[in-house]
Amino acid sequence: MTEAPADGPVTSDEVERLRLEVAKLRKINAALIDRVERSSDMAGNAFSMFETAISLEAMVRDRTMQLEDALARLASVNAELAAAHATADAARIRLRDAIDSINEGFVLFDADDRLILYNEAYLDFWPDIAGELHEGMSFDEIARLAAAHHSPRGSLVAPDRWVSDRLARHSIAEGGHVQALADGRWVQVNELRTSEGGIVGIYTDITEAKAEDARERARELAERNIVLQATLDNLSEGVCLFDAERRIAAWNEALQHLLHLPDNWTQALGTHGALVGWCREELDMADDGCLDWHEDVGRKERLVAAGGRGFEVRSNALEGGGQVIGFTDVTDMLRAQASLRETAETLERRVAERTGELQAEVAERRQIEAELLDAKTVAEKANLSKTRFLAAASHDLLQPLNAARLFVAALGDRRLALPTRALVSQTSTALDSVEDLLEALLEISRLDAGAIQPELSDFPLARLLDTLRVEFAPLARSAGLTLSIEAEPLWVRSDIRLLRRILQNFISNAVRYTQKGSVRLQCVPIEGAVRISVTDTGPGIPLEKQQIIFEEFRRLDSRLAGKGLGLAIVRRASDMLRHPVTLESTFGKGATFAIDVPLGEALPQDASGPDVPGRDRNMRGVTVLVVDNERAIQTGMASLLGGWGCSVVTAGSFVEATAQFTDDASPDIILVDYHLDNAETGDGVIDRLRGHFGAAVPSVMISADRGEILKAELDAREIPLLNKPVKPAQLRALLRTMLK
Repeated sequence: MTEAPADGPVTSDEVERLRLEVAKLRKINAALIDRVERSSDMAGNAFSMFETAISLEAMVRDRTMQLEDALARLASVNAELAAAHATADAARIRLRDAIDSINEGFVLFDADDRLILYNEAYLDFWPDIAGELHEGMSFDEIARLAAAHHSPRGSLVAPDRWVSDRLARHSIAEGGHVQALADGRWVQVNELRTSEGGIVGIYTDITEAKAEDARERARELAERNIVLQATLDNLSEGVCLFDAERRIAAWNEALQHLLHLPDNWTQALGTHGALVGWCREELDMADDGCLDWHEDVGRKERLVAAGGRGFEVRSNALEGGGQVIGFTDVTDMLRAQASLRETAETLERRVAERTGELQAEVAERRQIEAELLDAKTVAEKANLSKTRFLAAASHDLLQPLNAARLFVAALGDRRLALPTRALVSQTSTALDSVEDLLEALLEISRLDAGAIQPELSDFPLARLLDTLRVEFAPLARSAGLTLSIEAEPLWVRSDIRLLRRILQNFISNAVRYTQKGSVRLQCVPIEGAVRISVTDTGPGIPLEKQQIIFEEFRRLDSRLAGKGLGLAIVRRASDMLRHPVTLESTFGKGATFAIDVPLGEALPQDASGPDVPGRDRNMRGVTVLVVDNERAIQTGMASLLGGWGCSVVTAGSFVEATAQFTDDASPDIILVDYHLDNAETGDGVIDRLRGHFGAAVPSVMISADRGEILKAELDAREIPLLNKPVKPAQLRALLRTMLK
């Protein structure tokens, strides 16, 4: 038995199923009735017929109830379908009313590009074919129908091409485009594709907007014409424009004035030929064909005469046809040029006369300049010779001085009687004085020769001043003076070595010449720089001597120690750094030397403190190889290092050094002079010795060469450099550091 459907909206499938069920029940009912009739004929038994009738009645009643229920549901479904059709019709009517109420044309095509909906506004755009449009037409048919009636303006010339372009735009359906209609209207078409694959189109009449745009362009064109005419009228040049038909199209007032045209000249002379005839006949203008009409695009220029006046004529053919002609009156300019030529000829004559007079003076001046140049060359050669001599002499003197210092240092380490120790001390002091003098001479010679170049960097000024305080505090204390160095937390940009040298000379001079009182170093920030000044309470410097003290070997008091070279070094170093140096002093009231140093940029500092040195290693038993071509220095080094307990091996070359060691023996440290015999250098010897001993033996370079190139090369290779004469304390400290 078929179950009744659940309550709710009945679909078309359920209606169809109920119809089939009713038909099935009717067939069953007919079959049962037929069976009852046959049974009654065959059995003939009244009781059997009664029972059968009762059974059939119950079955018929059940089937009848089911049939009635199915018919009721069928009636409900039909009612619902009728209501749905009514709702759909109402919605369709409302949609039709909505699209008919809008001003824009509306049209809708389905996924097969068939017309399914449109409004009256859409038909208004196609009045010639409105009666032929109907639902179900394809867009292709509509487009061809419109082209056949020449409704779009583009179809008037090439209908097939217009149809092809329109179908291509319609297939894309991505935005809008503008179409011109044959009746003068303009329509903007916006087409978009729907979610079901169809296309909806909105047609908007933009004729008024187009007309307003045309009026706006006309106004702009008129304003431009007014501006153009005003511009032409303000030109001093006469200008006229002819169109392609050779009629006058534009001109300015200057043209009428220059060519003496009548007031109504545009009526009588309004063509190109008439104006050219006026110029040639009335003005007698010999234009040499420049005014002729020419079709080739280009510009022609001529300088022509016309009745005692000069004109510059320019004729320019335009690409779209037409010609522009310009007239410039150059009469005054030609007269000025003639006057200038006369003046130039007069000046040329005067110049020729004056040139003859000056040639003798020039020859005399050239002779004087040549003599001055020769004198300057001789002076420069003499200065260079002096510089080379000082450098060579200082270098050669440092060699025996180095040996003497080594001998004195070795002698001072021994146990000596007091008188002998005093002599050794005096000898060491004398050697210090000689060394200071030679170093000053060598430094001056290097500054003059340009061997020292400043290496500018940013560094804290307090760090430099702290080293000066440590260096000069004992010297000032021994002289009974108060040394005050006031540091500021400032960064400066300079060469730290040259600036240190300048300040050392300031402080040492102040301590040397001040008998009592104090020496004070101050730092005062000024605009973009810091002024570092050293003030003393000494005897002061007379005004007439404040410049000469910066020359070599100039001293105020010859009784005091000093070489008179410190301030000469200061002047050269400050000039090289471009740091101004000033002196303020009153005789009897002390002096103040100052230098202005540019401020620098503060850089991040390493927060970790200095490395804590380990315990010094005992020098006793350390094998030191000394390679030097001077036997006196070998002996002095052997005496000095032997006094410290070292085992010293001396040699003059690589071959001699390697011959003194067995295959499995090697030195603990190597001291090598840079300049050796046979063009052998210390760095090469160090490389060969390290290769021979098979290990990177700690090495020290010793040289009298103070050049920056050598220092940079050794720094790059991490080889320490000691300058001659070697200070024993410095050597001992370096050896202890390298042997840790």
